Amino acid sequence: MDPTQLLASFARSLAKADIERPLSMRLCEACVDTFRAQGGALTLSTASGERVAVSTPGVFEELEPLQKILGEGPVQRAMAEDRLVVMHIDGADEYSVFSQLAESAGGAVTLYAVPMRAGGGVVGAFSLYVTADPEGRSAQDLQFIADAVAASLYEDGGGPDWTEDDQLNQAIGMVAAQLWVSPDDALVVIRAHAFSRSTSLLSVVADVHDRRLVFSHEE
Repeated sequence: MDPTQLLASFARSLAKADIERPLSMRLCEACVDTFRAQGGALTLSTASGERVAVSTPGVFEELEPLQKILGEGPVQRAMAEDRLVVMHIDGADEYSVFSQLAESAGGAVTLYAVPMRAGGGVVGAFSLYVTADPEGRSAQDLQFIADAVAASLYEDGGGPDWTEDDQLNQAIGMVAAQLWVSPDDALVVIRAHAFSRSTSLLSVVADVHDRRLVFSHEE
């Protein structure tokens, strides 16, 4: 899918989530909704080396912490090897203990584990649990959203505070109106688009401001 269209779809999914919930949880729910999965989780690495997971509620909620406890599973491999890992939980023997426990929780499931990259390294992973056909989940689209989420969670704290810039505020308002989302969600989309293009935030802001970049709320 075209990156702009994919970000627009992601923004619509993000807008469905409760604005009062933590951003990591809302991003997790948006990933699940964007790719029409039945569950999912974000696993984030902290500065101390710990891993914190947030999961959508349901039968797959306990599977992310289970991988950490067992020290095995697709998420562990995706983060260690910096690559997409796809696992069919239907008696697979690659991760014997995890596979047995996961199968008892959800039956025949396909698990996608995607590394999240920021600052030149892997900072976490997002995982999707899918019971239907994996239509519309290309490796490129999954990685694009994973890295966009990482950019939103691990933005560089240095440099000027562009949130005070009038042009950025105007661009946020334009994207919010185009996608029918909140200003906070519009800023996430702008940052993610800057990351996806390997360009500066202000470059994307200028494109939005001059209407060279226009998002649409239409499916």
